[in-house]
Amino acid sequence: MPRDFTTESLSHDPIHGYIPFISRVGLPADEAAEQDLIDHPWVQRMRHIHQLQTAWWVFPSAEHMRFQHILGVMHLGSVVVDAWYDSLAAVCRNAPSRPYVESLVRVAGLLHDVGHGPFGHFFDDHYLDQYGLTHEDIGAHIIQHELGDIIRRIRRNPSGQLQPLEELDPQQVAWLICRPSGKKEDEDGHPDWLRKLRSLFSGIYTVDNMDFVLRDAYMSGYNTKAFDISRLIHYSFFTGSGLTIHSRGLPTLINFIETRANLFRTIYFHRTVRGIDIALEDYFAETMKRLFPGNPLEHLPAYQGLTESSFLVDVVRWADSDDPSLRELGKHWKAIINREEMWRMASERTIHFHSGEAESTTIFSEPDLVERRVRDYLPPGLKEIPLRIDVARHYHRPSARKPSGKQNYWFDPACGKSFELDDDELFRSLPTSFIIFRIYSRDHGHDREISEALARVAGGSGGDTKTNM
Repeated sequence: MPRDFTTESLSHDPIHGYIPFISRVGLPADEAAEQDLIDHPWVQRMRHIHQLQTAWWVFPSAEHMRFQHILGVMHLGSVVVDAWYDSLAAVCRNAPSRPYVESLVRVAGLLHDVGHGPFGHFFDDHYLDQYGLTHEDIGAHIIQHELGDIIRRIRRNPSGQLQPLEELDPQQVAWLICRPSGKKEDEDGHPDWLRKLRSLFSGIYTVDNMDFVLRDAYMSGYNTKAFDISRLIHYSFFTGSGLTIHSRGLPTLINFIETRANLFRTIYFHRTVRGIDIALEDYFAETMKRLFPGNPLEHLPAYQGLTESSFLVDVVRWADSDDPSLRELGKHWKAIINREEMWRMASERTIHFHSGEAESTTIFSEPDLVERRVRDYLPPGLKEIPLRIDVARHYHRPSARKPSGKQNYWFDPACGKSFELDDDELFRSLPTSFIIFRIYSRDHGHDREISEALARVAGGSGGDTKTNM
C-alpha cells in the first residue's frame, strides 16, 4: 500500500534538507496538527528574532532567525528518537510508545525558544533578570497556558501515531525545555524515561546545540560542516545511567565541544559583537521602561508583539519625537543601528580553566579592580578616559557539581560498563570553561597605552549557565 502523504508537508532547510511535519489537511476534526503549533502567533513570532542576537551586525550572512532554528531542532528530535528509542525502552520499561516520545521531543524542540525576547540571551540578562526570570521560564508558561490545548490534541508525527490512551502532556514539554534547577520540588515526580530525555535539551550535546552549531557555523560562513553529527548520533544510546556515547564516538564528541567553543570565541564573543552589546547596554534599561509595561508574564499579549522587528522600528521613530529626551534616545539607537556608535576593543586576555581551577583565583574575577589598576598605570592625561570592561564566559561542559551535570556518560566496550565522562582521560583534558576579558574605549586612539597598562596589571571551578544556551 502506498504511503499516505495527505497529512504530511515538507519544509526545505539548508542544514537538514527536507523537514517533514504534520499539516492540517486530512486530520480528524478533534486532532491538532504540528502545523497548528508552527503557524501559531507565538511560534511565528520567532521569525522576527535573530538567532545570533547582535552578531548579524558583524557577520553579513548571519541573518537567520530563531524560526529556522526551532524547525531544525524539531527535526533533530525525530532523528535522535529514531536512533535512540530502542535503547531508552530497553532501560525504561515504563517508557511510552515511540510515537509519543517522538512527538514529545519534537514539540519541545519546536517550542524551546518560544519565550525569547528581542536580542535573545541579551534580553534575559538585561531585562528578564530583574524579575527573576529567564526565557525558559516564560516559555514554560506559554507552553502550559497558551499552547497547552493544541499540544494535548496532537496525536501524530511523520513517523507514527500515539496509542489510543496516550495524550501529550504540556507540563512534560515545559519541564524538558528548562535547565535543571536542583530544587527537589522541580525534580521529584517525573518518570525515569523523562529524566533521561532531559539530556536532549540540557546535556552536553543536545538537539538544540547540535542544530545551532551546524546552523550558525554555516550561516556565518565559519564552516559549512562544523562537526560530524551522523557519527555522534550513531555512537550514542541510552543506558541505565543516561545518554551514553560509545568510546568510538568520544573523539567526535570532543570535536563537537571544541567546535562549539570556537563558535563562541569567533562569532558570539567576537570583539565587535561584544562592543555592540555594550552600546545596547547603555540605553536598553531606559528604552524598555518606555517600550514595555513590566513583567512579561503579567503582559503576555504585549510580549507576543515585542520582537526585534517591532523594537527597532519603534526606537528609530523616536529620533523624530517632540519629546526631547525620547528624541535623544532615538538618535542614539539610530547611530547604533547604523554602526556609528559602538565601543572599540583596546586590549584583551583569554584565560582557560581546567578541572580544579576557579576563576576566582585570577584578578580577572574582579573587573572593577582591574579597571582601577589599569587607570592607575595610564598616563596622567588618560586616567579619566571612558573605558568599559567586558567579561565573556563560556562553559565547555557543566560542572559535575551543578544540577545540569552528570547527564552524559561514556561506554567502555572492554568491560561493558558506562562511566561518567569525567572518568575519560581525553574528555578530562578539555578545559571546563574560558573567559575573554576585554577593555573597550570609544576609539582606537589609545590602544597602546591601555594594552601596556593591562599588561602591567595582569603580569602576563567551572560553573553553569542559567539556561540551555
